Amino acid sequence: MANIRDLKKDINFVLGDIIEAVYLWEAGSDSKESEEGTVIIDKAIAVFDELMDKVHKKDVENNKAHFREIRNELEEKATELVEDLNKLDS
Repeated sequence: MANIRDLKKDINFVLGDIIEAVYLWEAGSDSKESEEGTVIIDKAIAVFDELMDKVHKKDVENNKAHFREIRNELEEKATELVEDLNKLDS
């Protein structure tokens, strides 16, 4: 299993890329600071905070299982956010 630093980087990169995609969509569609985009960005920030809190949790019995769970949750939440982003184009 990769180390904690790599997990933190993955969380940062994945959610950062989603936020950047929202900004690109807003720039391309002339929807500067759209309400829909703001909602997705706020969700991404909330997911980031939630996952980082879990990464820094100290009283964990099985670290390997704990971090695997965090990675799975990142994948699930990122997929939901990307689906929301894709709905903006429709």
